[in-house]
Amino acid sequence: MQYRRLGRSGLQLSALSLGSWVTFKNQLDTRAASDLMKQAFDAGVNFFDNAEQYAGGESERIMGEALRALGLRRDSFTVSSKVFWGGVLPTQRGLSRKHIRDAADAALARLQVDYLDLFFCHRPDLDTPIEETVRAMGDLVRQGKVLYWGTSEWEADQIAEAAGIARALGIDPPTMEQPQYNLFVRHKVEREFVRLYDALGLGTTIWSPLASGILSGKYANGVPSGSRMTLPEYAWLRERLESPSGRAQVGQAGALARIAAELGATPSQLAIAWCLRNPRVSTVILGASSSAQLAENLAALAVLPRLCSEILERIEGIVGNAPTSAERF
Repeated sequence: MQYRRLGRSGLQLSALSLGSWVTFKNQLDTRAASDLMKQAFDAGVNFFDNAEQYAGGESERIMGEALRALGLRRDSFTVSSKVFWGGVLPTQRGLSRKHIRDAADAALARLQVDYLDLFFCHRPDLDTPIEETVRAMGDLVRQGKVLYWGTSEWEADQIAEAAGIARALGIDPPTMEQPQYNLFVRHKVEREFVRLYDALGLGTTIWSPLASGILSGKYANGVPSGSRMTLPEYAWLRERLESPSGRAQVGQAGALARIAAELGATPSQLAIAWCLRNPRVSTVILGASSSAQLAENLAALAVLPRLCSEILERIEGIVGNAPTSAERF
């Protein structure tokens, strides 16, 4: 396993980590989740990602039970939660001081830990002043309930505003952002956040490296039974897959699969390794519903050295979506 610093912080995360979105509760019970987490931990994974929204809190409960069953030392792993969608009532949503505190306490109880290593604002809250959110996160850090706080799917200017407020108030600024990043979704990581990496020391814990499975090649001949797109709550993913742009991406994934075969890799391994080749990526969050799938994805590390300039150029020739550099005058 490789380890990378979370931005400018001293925290070292495994380059590959394990997330629970979709899988825990929807596809895996506590025992199966525990087995996967042990497999990941034994392979060197030290970061497990979660959120209050995932399976209505059941994902965190399952992860907490798995952590307790595995008996891992608290200083040997990092775990996260995210706050925004905690329920249907007005006080159970958003990034108000109240909901942030309630969500943190609930996550600690479900995960059965004394503190969260990483705590993300899951989306920007346009109805709550950023200063209120920053102060609430600062309170959690001072109380020892959270070590590092950050954002997920925020815009660059929102992150910069939060960091500026934090520094003016003497509060820890956001350390990391969790954006979607893969061969089809690149703009934020490769263009929008460029100034934040050096100015703020921003780290990234990227999600969906396989573009919801499209880059794995599993949807080349339709939607197979048992995949996430057969789940009723993820019908929106299937609609996206079956749209004209989704069908075009399936075709691109097929061309990428041929490059993967030349490298002696699977399509998933190529896609994950491509994400890892970006030094601004602190960790790639993997999702897996079986031991074999997790083992395959973890092996992407071995593919990384094979991504020479020629291969990267061929990949770019297929996707053709590299963000343009900022214009100089």
